[in-house]
Amino acid sequence: MPKNFIAYSDGRLGLNLHSVRAALGKGGVIDAAAKREGDGKSPLGAWPIRYVFYRPDRVAKPETQLPVVALSPDDGWCDDPADPAYNTHVKLPWPTSHEKLWRDDHVYDLIVVLGHNDDPVVPGMGSAIFMHLAREDYSGTEGCVALGIDDLLDVLSEAEPGSQVEIRD
Repeated sequence: MPKNFIAYSDGRLGLNLHSVRAALGKGGVIDAAAKREGDGKSPLGAWPIRYVFYRPDRVAKPETQLPVVALSPDDGWCDDPADPAYNTHVKLPWPTSHEKLWRDDHVYDLIVVLGHNDDPVVPGMGSAIFMHLAREDYSGTEGCVALGIDDLLDVLSEAEPGSQVEIRD
């Protein structure tokens, strides 16, 4: 049975027999059916881990059984609900609203793509729900789960195809 990871709204993630510090949405958590684009809330539920991006000029390719893709400066994620590519990886430049995955800060040096609102994609129900690196102060995310680099690397070393991240209240 694949290893699953539970992120709690009180700012921790279960890892092995202990928990580690985590940041969730700056607006808290919300039932997945009520999740909306740009609300700053993390959707409650169990989200399959799809694949991993890493920034090769800053971090080594992580040791994991999951599919891993090296980021490049032209990688983005469409967050425009009116675009047919909504909530998917796109190559920049992109004509509608999108998020750049190659960032000046370090939060996207490692990105774990979670399967929220992707099967099927429903416009406006939230995009780019990732697990990524936390800011130094563990401030809230736009709806993602964020961990320290060592903790995220530990998750990746234990994750396997079929693993999920569950966000609980």
